[in-house]
Parts: sequence; structure tokens; C-alpha cells
Amino acid sequence: MRIGLLSDTHGFLDEAVFAYFAHCDEIWHAGDFGSATILDQLKAFKPTVGVYGNIDGQEIRSELPAYLNWEREGVQVLMTHIGGYPGNYDRRAEDLIVSYKPDLFVSGHSHILKVMRDVKFGLLHMNPGACGHHGWHKTRTLLRFTIDTGKISGVEAVELGPRGRRS
Repeated sequence: MRIGLLSDTHGFLDEAVFAYFAHCDEIWHAGDFGSATILDQLKAFKPTVGVYGNIDGQEIRSELPAYLNWEREGVQVLMTHIGGYPGNYDRRAEDLIVSYKPDLFVSGHSHILKVMRDVKFGLLHMNPGACGHHGWHKTRTLLRFTIDTGKISGVEAVELGPRGRRS
């Protein structure tokens, strides 16, 4: 199963996302959609899994949870928007990690793309960075990867271009 992972769109969805995710089976969004229109566009394109972020309003929050724990192709996945990273997790995220014992922990919020192992909890942590224009990141990013029979492989970081709209 091929996954397209993004976060922190903040109300802007680059048309390039559809090309980069064309061969993905599912899209995962780790919060801060910024607009229900973004969720609707993604769902119309591919099956979409997501959590709400700290900037998301009631329309998104009524449709998506604060965190998700599920299994895909033998991989236990935990996703929440504010998560931190190995060695510096948000307290609530660490409590969820301890409770659910995921193989893959996905978060957004930081606008910093990271893919790293957490030896302490025996998981892989992924943060796709931010693919919208709002925030302090310099480059808009997303991730693609494959999950197959309990293994994660083929992880690709994609740069969508600089943050900030140009006239």
C-alpha cells in the first residue's frame, strides 16, 4: 500500500500534491488543514485519513479526531497533530505512544520534516513538514512511502517549492 503523507496545509493545497500522490492508495493528513475545503478535495481524490490540528475549526473537528490509532498492512499506526519527536515528545503524545505501542508514529505541527527511529519506544517517527504557505518553514514538503506486510519502505521526501506566495 502506497501512502501520501502531508500536514499543515493551512488552507492551501498545491495542485502538485495530486501529481505526487497519483499512485498512492491513501492520503494521510496530520492536521492543520486550515479549511474543510482541503479535506473535501483530498477525499474526492483518494481515501483520506486525518486528524485535526490546533488551527482547525469546528467543521474539521466535527469530522476528524484529535488522534487516530489503526493498523495498515501489519503496521500499527498512531497519528496526532502535536507530537514532538523522539527524545522530545509532547506529554500527551508520549502517553498515547506508551498506551498504543505503535510501529509508526505520525505527527505534524512543527513544520519540520523528520523521519527518524525511536529506539526507546521501538517505532519509526514521521513528520512530513508543512506543505502550506503559512508558517516559518522555508520549503513546503510532504512524504510518500510504502507499507507492506508489516514493513515500511520506499520513504521519499518531496519538496514542493518555497513557502510564501509569489506574484
